[in-house]
Amino acid sequence: MSNSSSVANYASPLAGTFTFPGTALTVHRLGYGAMQLTGPGIYGPPKDPEAALAVLREAVAAGVNHIDTSDFYGPHITNQLIKQALHPYPAGLVIVTKLGARRPADKSWKPAISREELTAAVHDNLRNLGLDALDIVNYRSMGAIHGPKDGPIGEQVTVLADLQREGLIRHVGLSNVTKSQVAEAQAITPIVCVQNHYNLTHRDDDALVDDLARQGIAYVPFFPLGGFTPLQSSTLTAVAERLGVQPMQVALAWLLHRSPNILLIPGTSSIAHLRENLAAGRLELSTETLAELDGIGGSKTA
Repeated sequence: MSNSSSVANYASPLAGTFTFPGTALTVHRLGYGAMQLTGPGIYGPPKDPEAALAVLREAVAAGVNHIDTSDFYGPHITNQLIKQALHPYPAGLVIVTKLGARRPADKSWKPAISREELTAAVHDNLRNLGLDALDIVNYRSMGAIHGPKDGPIGEQVTVLADLQREGLIRHVGLSNVTKSQVAEAQAITPIVCVQNHYNLTHRDDDALVDDLARQGIAYVPFFPLGGFTPLQSSTLTAVAERLGVQPMQVALAWLLHRSPNILLIPGTSSIAHLRENLAAGRLELSTETLAELDGIGGSKTA
């Protein structure tokens, strides 16, 4: 693998480490999200499968030991690529997957939340990843698709808790959920992480981030760089120019500075972008710069 040693050199220490509560799983705070390894619309195989495999191998060579995936990406594609690229997995690699949706032939996203669907999804993940047990499984509430919506999730979390007792799942997390849903789930089984939409300009979960930090629970932002609509802010651009880095690196660094329980899983299908993302783990932001970035708040034009 070209330049893997240099990548590991500048990426280390990947913003420090975090141990999921009640587990022996310790990861670097800068990880990798595999969603973008599929074809367009997160459906079908990538145009260049070898390039996708190279990105996964480069990430692990750089020290990444937290990979986020789901068997409904593709569907099945990302897990099959992860297995092809990395199996047998290196010691210490934590693979986090999620359940709660399916991808029919029309490429839509449909809830898949019955006991039968959730159980089948666990077995799909196990088979396609080549694992006997899944490190962490997030129940992904469909809610308002890219935002949470209150409503009962106890039935689904109970299914995961049952599969955990069977030894197919080691730990349970949540995605796209509200504070009350977190509390509902915690009454059923320990929750080790929450994965919600959050970034420099989308700050609805500020209070939840802090609440989970007090409990030692990981908060994993999805769309850390804006998702399908990349972050745009004149303040962000100005800070990046002043620091001599890319705006998206500043956005990632802000998240790492925001709270010690935040774990990042920026996704990319490009080795060049992967290297940029990992380099953000070494970017120090002054108190003044953090205050400047905090001022952006929910505005995309600040």
